[in-house]
Amino acid sequence: MMSSRRFHLASLCAAAVLACAALAPVAAHAGPRLDRIMDTKVLRVGTPGDYRPFAIKTESGYSGHDIDLIEQMAKELGVKVEYVATSWPNLMKDLQGDRFDVAVGGITRNVTRIRQVEMLPGYAPFGKVALVRTADKARYNTVADLNQPGVRVIKNPGGTNETFVLQNLTAAQVSTHDKNAEIPALIAEGKGDVMITETYEALHYAKADPRLTAAFISQPLTPTNTLGFMLPKDDADYSRVMEFVWGLMDSRGGVKQAADQWLK
Repeated sequence: MMSSRRFHLASLCAAAVLACAALAPVAAHAGPRLDRIMDTKVLRVGTPGDYRPFAIKTESGYSGHDIDLIEQMAKELGVKVEYVATSWPNLMKDLQGDRFDVAVGGITRNVTRIRQVEMLPGYAPFGKVALVRTADKARYNTVADLNQPGVRVIKNPGGTNETFVLQNLTAAQVSTHDKNAEIPALIAEGKGDVMITETYEALHYAKADPRLTAAFISQPLTPTNTLGFMLPKDDADYSRVMEFVWGLMDSRGGVKQAADQWLK
């Protein structure tokens, strides 16, 4: 028969083993990302940089709604921003492959993405709309009008706009153009008829070029959704701090200020 002292020691050992086992999954999921950012004083920001008015790359650098917001967040963290070029087809892979710490640039919040990554609170409510030539705007009143064999749709690969086109415009003539920011000009020049995009991008280009009209603005082609910044799921502390900084920035009016400047 085991003595009470030996029984007590055995119980302590068993408890220690169980405690270690319980802690192991937490340790496996905790990452060094936040420590690395704070030690290097660098926040790596990935963006396709081709989606006005959220993030656009020009010869002088990056600008846009999301650029203003991420710069504010970096300032609050006490770090500088280092931009990393990516593309819509590679956005998720590059984020999960640790090419950057946060992805910005007009990224739709949806279940598919949130299953794989963290996303900060939503902003800029929008729906899918169509950018068309002003001369042809009377032709397009329903999705069925867009989904015709004679309609030439130009899409950018890798994002939710492409998903919408492939699911809903199967009868149209669909082509792909890798540079999203060039598609509006192609529509205006008559090299295509329709670009599926979101509310704010369509309004931006329609305002900049009278040859273009943002169709379906009052009744979007999809239910209302929001955009958000993407974070990798490898460091709970990093996600918690970034959510706190976003909330702080929002409470101080930073999110509204960016919207007033870029989305009106």
